[in-house]
Amino acid sequence: MNHDHPLGFSTRAVHKGRGFSGSTGAVMPPLFLTSTFEHGNPDGFDYTRSGNPNFRMLEQSAASLEGARFATCFASGVSAITAVVSSLKSGDCVLAEENVYGCTYRLFEKVFAKFGLQVLYADLSRPENWDQVRCLRPALLWLESPTNPLLKILDLAGLSKTAARAGTAVLVDNTFASPWLQRPLELGATLSLSSTTKYVNGHSDCLGGIVATNDKAWQDRMIFAQKALGLQPSPFDAWLTTRGQRTLALRMERHCANALALARWLESRKGVRMVRYPFLPSHPQYRLARRQMKAGSGIFIAELDSSASAALAFCRRLRFFTLAESLGGVESLICHPATMTHASVPPEVRRKVGISDGLLRFSVGIEDLPDLQQDIDQALGRTRGRKGTARNFE
Repeated sequence: MNHDHPLGFSTRAVHKGRGFSGSTGAVMPPLFLTSTFEHGNPDGFDYTRSGNPNFRMLEQSAASLEGARFATCFASGVSAITAVVSSLKSGDCVLAEENVYGCTYRLFEKVFAKFGLQVLYADLSRPENWDQVRCLRPALLWLESPTNPLLKILDLAGLSKTAARAGTAVLVDNTFASPWLQRPLELGATLSLSSTTKYVNGHSDCLGGIVATNDKAWQDRMIFAQKALGLQPSPFDAWLTTRGQRTLALRMERHCANALALARWLESRKGVRMVRYPFLPSHPQYRLARRQMKAGSGIFIAELDSSASAALAFCRRLRFFTLAESLGGVESLICHPATMTHASVPPEVRRKVGISDGLLRFSVGIEDLPDLQQDIDQALGRTRGRKGTARNFE
């Protein structure tokens, strides 16, 4: 066997993070439900808040999939965000993409603003706005791609080069893509952050977050935040995430295929104002998405020609798309951002960035495609029927 041969993504996903089997030869790693460890043990553990074998296995496997030297795991995606932002200091400036996750916006505006952090927002899908990086020289450039929920695609390589010239660190929230579709560090980012609650774990049964980096100084900050702020996951959640990511590539293939087919089909439905999916030619950054991502992920958005109450009524008529927060599980979910994930964002800010009352976010699962299509079709038909028009869509 040629041990210099680079291992493929799924091989690494299956075989990394399988340590601590002891003398048993256990194929699956054990679960270490302990709060403390005997002092002086050869593996260097002392207290689970500052490290646990299940954390170490998850971090090793996550770093491998991200193409990173280091990774640190946290209790949730928001915990990972908190770890990064808490490492900044009062007076620092963060320049963020204007369409960020609602909880990220809330942390910036309701928590860290009180401690003197300044956050400015810009539409960073437009290269003419990149001058703000050069002018402001922020401590951190905060990016999402695809963004939540509008699925804007940002030029990560171009923005990272611009930031490097300004001496600015770059964070990419990679939650919507996962490392199977996109690896931000390979595109020049300093930090790759994911809510592993979503695609990486993929089964909607635990919370988690990860920050990966090649920068030792940033890694030291993440380890400090994990311990000092108590942002660590439970050993069981770390174990579940390590198990879940073993099938990431297989699941993402099905998520992406289902989402593309449904988005393409939905574009032709009456009563649907707009459908956006990164790998549809109608997407504003379609060519960039094709260049930057392996596939379009499992999420698409659609804007109904309706009020918020009518959009929510449509959601409740669905059988296989559960109206719920979150995304990236094997089951299909639907979300109404204006009243759910982005409810904490002021209405005028939502309208400015394009989050309308009729906007819906579909997280497409791995179910059989015809069943999902029929489900959406019947809900759309009943929506139109209630308005006194045709009950079935052509």
